[in-house]
Amino acid sequence: MVNQTYTVEVLVVGGGTGGTAAAIQAARRGAKTILVSEFPWLGGMLTSAGVSAPDGNELAAFQTGLWGEFLRELRHRQPGGLDNSWVSFFSYDPRIGAKIFADWVEDLPNLQWISGRVPLEVLKQENYVTGVRFADFTVEAKMILDGTELGDLLALAEIPYRWGWELQSEWKEPSAPVAFNSVTDRYPVQAPTWVVIMQDFGEAIAPEIPAAPNYNSSLFVGAWDNYGAEQFFNYGRLSENLFMINWPIYGNDYAEGVGRLIESEVAKAEFLQECRWHSQNFAHFIQNQLGCRYGLAEGVFPFAPTAFALHPYYRESRRLVGLTTVREQDILPVAGGQVASIYPDTIGIGNYANDHHYPGFNLPLQPKSIRWGGRWTGTPFTIPYRCLIPATTDNLLVCEKNISVSHIANGATRLQPVVMGIGQAAGMAAAMCVELGIQPRDLPVRALQKALLQDLTSPAAIVPLFNLDLLPNQPQWLDWQLYYLDNPEAYPLSGYFPGACLNKYYDSDSNDFTGIFQRPNQQDYKFTIATPAAYQGQVWQLVTLRSHINHGLEAAVDGQLLTVRGRLNYSGNWLLVEDVSK
Repeated sequence: MVNQTYTVEVLVVGGGTGGTAAAIQAARRGAKTILVSEFPWLGGMLTSAGVSAPDGNELAAFQTGLWGEFLRELRHRQPGGLDNSWVSFFSYDPRIGAKIFADWVEDLPNLQWISGRVPLEVLKQENYVTGVRFADFTVEAKMILDGTELGDLLALAEIPYRWGWELQSEWKEPSAPVAFNSVTDRYPVQAPTWVVIMQDFGEAIAPEIPAAPNYNSSLFVGAWDNYGAEQFFNYGRLSENLFMINWPIYGNDYAEGVGRLIESEVAKAEFLQECRWHSQNFAHFIQNQLGCRYGLAEGVFPFAPTAFALHPYYRESRRLVGLTTVREQDILPVAGGQVASIYPDTIGIGNYANDHHYPGFNLPLQPKSIRWGGRWTGTPFTIPYRCLIPATTDNLLVCEKNISVSHIANGATRLQPVVMGIGQAAGMAAAMCVELGIQPRDLPVRALQKALLQDLTSPAAIVPLFNLDLLPNQPQWLDWQLYYLDNPEAYPLSGYFPGACLNKYYDSDSNDFTGIFQRPNQQDYKFTIATPAAYQGQVWQLVTLRSHINHGLEAAVDGQLLTVRGRLNYSGNWLLVEDVSK
């Protein structure tokens, strides 16, 4: 492979969440594709960064595309299921997630995966990107996708990008600062977290976790004061007594000198070392305060020390200057509604709250959360195709957190399911551009939208509708997606199309529970179990991810006897309801 030149149709650089999705989708579309990753695991945030309790797109109607396919595979492969933590409805062993992506890649003979390489140079002819050089080989391609964690190709190709905050004067974003200040200077981007997986060794004594350099216990004092030790661990509980430690409150977020990430390789290496030391010191603090039964997990990640993720969980990267920019206004609910306006060129959806991380500082943000299904979730929004396309450069698309988005809006667009959808759309667009012999800016967006909606393996919703939790292979699902693409003015402020989805499907490990229903507040459902006898008298929160169940709970009478079918989540103390009968 030394000094070899590969020639392919699509090259994806970066094996993170978006890059992996892009490469798989491009290859499934038929393009001859090469995926080059820095690490031996694919999936980025979902796997190699250790954030195996993903946020967002949790509602049944939003579990589509590659994201939905990934969840179905996890449910099939994860022993004990996914109801383990309270930060997410889906928590799993990251090794299982990595195996899923590896299996998908292996199933595609036209997709070649090369790991352990980083890009060194981007080859260009005028404003065209033609290839990428790595240490011992070069890849020339008709379409190139930047799926790196920090937008590395943007810097190497000198493609205009943003890094840091925009002032309110830029786009009139309500939560943007009026002037630069000590916070914007100290934290130009959100704090990364080097995730560590801890383990409950039970009666055994876990190996001692040594303190790393710069240990300062005062940095972590009060981390779980408002939660208690059990709830702290249950936040990121995985299976088999494993805990994902990704804790924002006096925890392992780290951003001291975060600007070093893009200064130089030496400066970046210094920051990364400090970031991992900080996480090790938090784990040391946890063991010291909560007991020697808690130690570093063994054999989780492929490199020693195997309890630490392969790289940090990056919440923000260089951000492309694209044909359009997603701003805070574009992710906030419309007046009188509970959804954001849809972009005409939407190619993906998200619904997470706008979540920013800065150590010791909470950024006041415009609210974009709603109560739905008995719990808090986020206002649905869409991702436009134009934010994937450089303003002045051809033959290149972005497919990670490096889309054209403001610093403020990045807090909602950076989540794993959204980035996976972005990657799927970018991969589909790249393959179609190769087929048609055109540039991404010239690709008819309606053709791309239909290709995503009608993909044979993983059709993806691109218009968020709470009650469209039909299976995507049902005609009504496609009809309503196309209807609102053709008639955006008719898109309902409520997020509900006029009709009802009455699918009654649930996992085989669901059980029946009978008890008394109570509604302390709107969209707040309590349930005192009468049967089974083992749970008699226990009070659980009722939650659901399915629209028709939400309607049923809204209509239920306070104090009435209900029988529900669902699954208990002991960490969140909720009963996930999948069917209701009086």
